Amino acid sequence: MAVSTARPIGNSKHTKTPKRIIVGGTNNWKYGFDYPTWAIEHGPFYINDTLVFKYDPPTNKTFPHNVYLLPNLDSFLRCDFTNAQKVANETQGAGEGFEFVLKKPWQPHYFACGVGAHCFNGTMRFFVLPIYHWFR
Repeated sequence: MAVSTARPIGNSKHTKTPKRIIVGGTNNWKYGFDYPTWAIEHGPFYINDTLVFKYDPPTNKTFPHNVYLLPNLDSFLRCDFTNAQKVANETQGAGEGFEFVLKKPWQPHYFACGVGAHCFNGTMRFFVLPIYHWFR
C-alpha cells in the first residue's frame, strides 16, 4: 500500500494554533504603507487568527486612524463606507492595539481606514480570505 506524501498547497506557515498577526508588522497601521502587498506576503490567513491593528492615538502631531470592515468588493474598490462597520475608532489602536478575530471562513474581510484619503490612495486598505487549517 502506497503512502501519500502530498502536502497542502500554499506556504509552509501551517499551524494548528491560531496566530496573532500585527497588521503591517513593525510598521503597524499607518498612512503610506502598502497593506495589499503585506497581506499577500503574509497569507494565508486562517479561521480564528487574530489581526492586531496598532496605531497612535490622534494628537496634534499625528494623523488619526481607524478600522472599518467594508461589506463587499465594490465598497472596497470605491472606498465607499456607506454600509461599512467601524470596528475600531481613532483611539483603540493604542498600546497593545485593536484585535479582530477572523471568524467567517471563505468570506473576504475587507479592511480600510476611513480617515481622509487613507483608503483612496490604495494603500491603507487590504482584504483577507480566511481558510480552514490544513492538517498533515
